[in-house]
Amino acid sequence: MKRYLLTFLMVLLAIPFAKAQISFNSPLAGQQNDNPVEWTFSQEKLSDTEYLLIFKGKIAPKWHVYSQNNPKGGALPMVITYTTTEGIEMVGESQEEGLQKTFNDVFGVDELFFEKEIKITQKVKITDPNVKHIKGNIFCQACIDVCINLKEDFVFSLDGSAAQVEQKQIDSRSEDMAKQLEIPLKNKELIGKTEQESNWTVFLLGFLGGFIALLTPCVFPMIPLTVSFFTKQSKTRKKGIFNAFLYGFFILLIYVLLSIPFHFLDNIDPEILNNISTNVWLNVVFFVIFVIFAFSFFGFYEITLPSSWGNKMDNASNVGGMIGIFFMALTLAIVSFSCTGPILGSLLAGSLSSGGAIQLTLGMAGFGLSLALPFVLFALFPSWLNSLPKSGGWMTTAKVFLGFLELAFALKFLSNADLVQHWGLLKREVFVGLWFVLFALLTLYLFGLIRFPHDEPRKPLLQYSKGRLIIGVLSAAFSIYLLLGLFGKNSLRVLSGFPPPESYAFFPKEHKNDQIVFKDYYEGMAYAKEHNMPVMLDFTGWACVNCRKMEEHVWTDPQVKELMKKYVLISLYVDDKEELPKDKQFDFKHRNGRVEYIKTIGDKWATFQEVNFSSASQPYYVLLSPNTELLSTPVQYVDVETYKEWLRKGVKND
Repeated sequence: MKRYLLTFLMVLLAIPFAKAQISFNSPLAGQQNDNPVEWTFSQEKLSDTEYLLIFKGKIAPKWHVYSQNNPKGGALPMVITYTTTEGIEMVGESQEEGLQKTFNDVFGVDELFFEKEIKITQKVKITDPNVKHIKGNIFCQACIDVCINLKEDFVFSLDGSAAQVEQKQIDSRSEDMAKQLEIPLKNKELIGKTEQESNWTVFLLGFLGGFIALLTPCVFPMIPLTVSFFTKQSKTRKKGIFNAFLYGFFILLIYVLLSIPFHFLDNIDPEILNNISTNVWLNVVFFVIFVIFAFSFFGFYEITLPSSWGNKMDNASNVGGMIGIFFMALTLAIVSFSCTGPILGSLLAGSLSSGGAIQLTLGMAGFGLSLALPFVLFALFPSWLNSLPKSGGWMTTAKVFLGFLELAFALKFLSNADLVQHWGLLKREVFVGLWFVLFALLTLYLFGLIRFPHDEPRKPLLQYSKGRLIIGVLSAAFSIYLLLGLFGKNSLRVLSGFPPPESYAFFPKEHKNDQIVFKDYYEGMAYAKEHNMPVMLDFTGWACVNCRKMEEHVWTDPQVKELMKKYVLISLYVDDKEELPKDKQFDFKHRNGRVEYIKTIGDKWATFQEVNFSSASQPYYVLLSPNTELLSTPVQYVDVETYKEWLRKGVKND
């Protein structure tokens, strides 16, 4: 019974770990002030009166920048403004090269964006021969896990002179208003640090995968055979234990080595691994592979590596010493592929789509360690071998169980592709409905009502083991949970991050937080001081995708909502285009000497964030006491558990 319960619990435990992977902190950690876009400007003379203006931008790896033609309702489009307006005429529309298109499930529109490189050209006609320079600026939004708004001035020199952007003089009124943006923060040393998700999460997920692999027919029978070989064939018990340790080490080493090529792939093009999570066809390929592996687990066919590989490794294992033991470990990895392959495939897809080659190596290390430990432990304590359950029908049941899980995860990859392309195949209700069918079928299987090719003959229900029946009951309960979620009776919070978002549904839902929200820092702080409450600053944007994801999937958690009510929430929108009153508009000189005219509400709060927190990304959350003391390290895009712990820490430190 214990072995069934452990299998089921390990898989269920893997779900929150898999979710945590996609919630790692932004790669911006420690480099908030870096500009993700480097611009160059040049011009090409077409005739005496016509020029082609060329805007080129080099985008940092993993970032993307939205097009001028990004549709309304999506992220903020790029805006090119010409401050030189007299004496020039635009000839036609500007041309953008290298655009990509993807469906944004949060905003519900097909968005246009650049990756790696921006190239925009604009043809202009000079109507006044005295015009020697064309000046202006570019506003754009660059995004990764967070989004930042960028503004860049440009000058095109039509006569070949090296013109510079004029440095604007700051008047005393602007200087005074700029000083008012800076607040007297205490504990400023916390700024610049990041709350990082531990990589132990990935390692533990791999370890759980290795544990599940141990229960399969390809690996489990090898434990007593291999341990007996080391203990009986070695001249001394000490030598046998040493060889078993060496065997376990080589198993761990082999699985770690399998991840090494991905490090070179990452170095060649850092985008490759990151794109796994959003690339349509890679997700479709993973879907197909998982379906193929699932039916292999069901027993309809066998997937193995070429038998010649195993035979060669087996022959090589007859060589004495360390080399022979290494090839014994390699033989195990090859002959067990039909059972470990689907689990490793899940680990590969999950690790690469969330973090990259480092996370894959950690996951592989956890998998290899889990697989190696039994061989070492049973060599140390050979009497334990007598307590091992004998191979039999329970192992076939474990494989079929994993087959159903493979199908469930396959649907997740197809869902990723569907969301990006907006095919409408797997809206939230369809996805949840299919999962309900899968786990209902699993329940019927565990109760002996349906069979697969390698199953034992059907038996009366009560003749099945208690463990199998208990897992069947748990599977039935989970099916009912899915069914209730399908009809809106619960929010499926346990599965948050697996089904499509609630906005991608036949009947989309809107999330609203019922607490009081201020949209002005000074008004919110006055309220906080009056009521002696801590403050949560929420630097956000109307067009911020990950801000909406946090609000939909993190802020809606019941415990998070209760914790947030202990704070005065101040949401500062950095992309708000509403103009400030004329007497509140002013010039602001940035650290790099660039002067920006603070004209809109968004300009003000974006500058406020940069001045006080050296950050230009959204979402960005800060906890303050009423006396402007930082209560903890600011966080960005994180998972529910991390956010809850962060909120609790702030209340405790207030």
